[in-house]
This record gives sequence, structure tokens and C-alpha cells, in this order.
Amino acid sequence: MKDQLIIFDTTLRDGEQSPGASMTKEEKIRVARQLEKMRVNVIEAGFAAASHGDFDAIHSIAQTIKDSTVCSLARANENDIARAGESIKPAASGRIHTFIATSPIHMEKKLRMSPDQVVEQAIKAIGWARQYTDNVEFSAEDAGRSEIDFLCRICEAVIKAGAKTINIPDTVGYNIPYQYAETIRQLIERVPNADKVIWSVHCHNDLGLAVANSLAAVLAGARQVECTINGLGERAGNASLEEIVMAVKTRADIFPVETRIDTTQIVPASKLVSQITGYPVQPNKAIVGANAFAHESGIHQDGVLKHRETYEIMRAEDVGWSQNKLVLGKHSGRNAFKSRLNEIGIELSSDEALNAAFARFKDLADKKHEIFDEDLQALISDEAATPEHEPYKLIYSRVCSETGETPRAEVTLSVNGAEAKGESEGGGPVDAVFKAIERIANSGAELLLFSINAITTGTDAQGEVTVRLSKDGRIVNGNGADTDIVVASAKSYLNALNKLHSTDVRLNPQGDV
Repeated sequence: MKDQLIIFDTTLRDGEQSPGASMTKEEKIRVARQLEKMRVNVIEAGFAAASHGDFDAIHSIAQTIKDSTVCSLARANENDIARAGESIKPAASGRIHTFIATSPIHMEKKLRMSPDQVVEQAIKAIGWARQYTDNVEFSAEDAGRSEIDFLCRICEAVIKAGAKTINIPDTVGYNIPYQYAETIRQLIERVPNADKVIWSVHCHNDLGLAVANSLAAVLAGARQVECTINGLGERAGNASLEEIVMAVKTRADIFPVETRIDTTQIVPASKLVSQITGYPVQPNKAIVGANAFAHESGIHQDGVLKHRETYEIMRAEDVGWSQNKLVLGKHSGRNAFKSRLNEIGIELSSDEALNAAFARFKDLADKKHEIFDEDLQALISDEAATPEHEPYKLIYSRVCSETGETPRAEVTLSVNGAEAKGESEGGGPVDAVFKAIERIANSGAELLLFSINAITTGTDAQGEVTVRLSKDGRIVNGNGADTDIVVASAKSYLNALNKLHSTDVRLNPQGDV
């Protein structure tokens, strides 16, 4: 019998710390449901003390999720831990994940605490957390740059205090595989009662080694990996869940562990997270990239046609890739629409939400003859990304672009219920539209990102546009989808402006391990 490798997904917490990736409560619940469907063991739903919004999202996820453990992060102080404990109270299975820095540079420069004080605080934190749950995880922040003797000391102390999982994070992505594996190996060998806890790893990708370090640690005895969908996360990201899971599954001859993950849900999870956060997946990304199972070389194509395993070590269908299945058309009814949403894992919160989504579907069906699952995902994501209060709405746009002439755009917006018109020239049709919008909004926001992705194949495919705006330290993503790229661009820009005006959108949470 192989050991169970616990998959701890932190897309909703660490992944959300990517600039502009902050999610609404409803979006977090959608992702959590998909993670549960994928059979993730632990879902780190957020950092309860970061904001009331984060607390509310964790609490709602704890009420919703039944088959995965719901976890909240907390610094090693009593207030953070109390908020975390309250947030996970409704969970069928809950966990508090508390952390404190252990590297010399962090203890001296950030915490301004002595090693003795850090150990004392860690012990207290475990005691506070155990008032709410016996499922307590401790992380030694910046363990990758910590002294091994001190790591042994603090791990021994928190195990004695009652921690059930010990996480050894490479917080700044500094380690390399043999070094990181040796750290895990020494801790398991040297720390008393090491066999009484689960040893966990949490690796960042600053040197592109997060997955390699995590897998090396598994071979050294780690039995939990903390990771994110698409490798999402601040800076260069985290270890990619799909790569960890498929490496363990594909190389079962090497790894003495197995996961309980339903791998056919990997691609749907990847697409959902990408659409909600606005972070597109690069085409050559392992497992979930559009080209991951594509073969251009004639030699490769010939080999695969003769025998798949000549050039493919995994089956595309095993991770959830399939043909763009035609699902609905303009004659489809409301019940068929609702049924298909349920089949692809989308549940709407109310009849009003269903009616609004169905109306958008009908509008799309008038423009696009064939509606695919990907179109439905984009349609619902577009709807979910809309703030409750929308100061800006697109009423009309007209764009003129011809060879040798400067593109020009005219737009009419509803601004808090009143019509406003703007026009501008630009370097291209999209640039002209954005400048025309700004003639009205005068937001002063800085455009950080403009990204277009075709949702499906075909010249009538919807274009999904992501716009990232920054103003006064706040970074938001705007999303828009339409068969007309310029209209999709205008929608996404206005969506971002509306989020900048929304009090619900918060700064990215603090508390990285």
C-alpha cells in the first residue's frame, strides 16, 4: 500500500495574492466547489484576519464544502487565530494554519524578535488554535533560509504543543531540489516525534524550481504538498497542483505515494481559475496549456498515430481535455441551459441570476450559432465579475478603422444613470475606445495589462479580454467577452473601472508563507 499524499490547495489564499487576482465571495465559492469536485484534501480558503470580506468568504466556503477540509491562515497572534477559528466554525472538517518566521533575516529585520521569543510565540499560537480545532498546522515562514538546528528546535516545540501538520516553506523560492530534500530528510530524522505529524512543503517558483523542490521533498518523506491551480501566486507563483499530481501519477514507479485527486477535473479547474482571475494559461504550460498535447513535428505525429505512447506519457482525456462539444443553440430552452450549467459544475445562486444568465445566453446565441461549454463558462464568469453597483455601463460604441487612417472611436456610456458621450483617436481601435471611455471617466488609472484570448476555435469565437488597472495602490482585473473584440475590450475596461469604484474589492491579503 502506498502512502497518501495530501494535496493542500492554496489558490484561494496564496494564489489570490497575485496582483489583480483578488476574487469576490461568489467567485471563491465557485472555485472551492470545483476543488471539492476534484477531491482536493485541504482547501486554504483565505486569511480570515485580512478583512471582513475574507472572513465572510471563508465562513461561506466552510458552510458549503463537505468533502474537503477548509482551512484559514493566521499569523501567530491571538486575534488572527480567533478570527480563523470563527471563520471555519461551520466546516465539516476545519483547520487553522498558523505561521511565524524562522530565518535569521526575518526574525531580526521583520519580527525584531529573538529566537527564544519566536519559539515561545509559536507554542502560544498552537495553544490558541487548539481551542477551536485539533487540526492545527504550523508553518516556519522562510524555512528555506532558516538554520537547520533552529528549525529542529521549533518543530519539536510545536509538535509537543499539539500541531498535527508541520509545513516547511521555501517562501522566497531560494532552495534547489537536493538542498530542500536534505532539509526535510534531516527534520524527519532529528526531530523527536516526527512520525506523529504530517510533514508538508510549500514552494515558491522564483527560480522555476517549485515543482521540482516539492517532488524532491516528497521523495525525502513529505506527505503534504501545498500548491495552486495553474501555479498561481505572487511573484513567480507557487508549485503547480496539476504538475505535482500528474508527476506522482505518471511516475508511480518512482513515487511511493498516491493522491485521491480526480484528474479529469484538472482542466476544468484550470479554465475556471484562469477566467475568474484574468491570468491566462500560457499555451506551452505543462498539463493544462493549449499545446500540452499538440504535435506539430511530422515525426511526432507519425509516431503518435502509430502508437500514442511513443510521444505521449499521459492521455489528454485523463486530465480533462476533450473536444469542444456543441451543447446548445439559440432554440435551446431555459431548462436545457440550466441542466448544462449543472453538468459542467456551475450552480447559480438564485432564479434571478439564472434568468439574467439565460438572457445573456440568448443574446450570445443570436451572434454565435454554436455555443460550447467554454462559452458558458465565460458567460457566467462575465456575469459573476460584475459588481453589484455599476457606475459605468456601455450603451453604444462606434469604431472606424481603415488602412492609412487613424482609428477613431465614439462611445456612449451610462454614468450613474445619466448618458455621457466621448470620442477619441488612438493607435488602434481598442486604444481609441479606451481613450474615448477615459474622456468620460477621467479615472486616472494606469493600464497594466491588456490580454485577449479566443474562448473556442472558429472565426465566430468569443474573444475574452482581460484588462488590469491600477490606481492609488489598488489593482483590479476587468473581464469582458463578446464575438466583437472591440466590444469585449470596452466591456472589460468598464468592468475594471466599476471594480475600482466598488467598496467590495480589497487590497491583496498579507500573510505569505
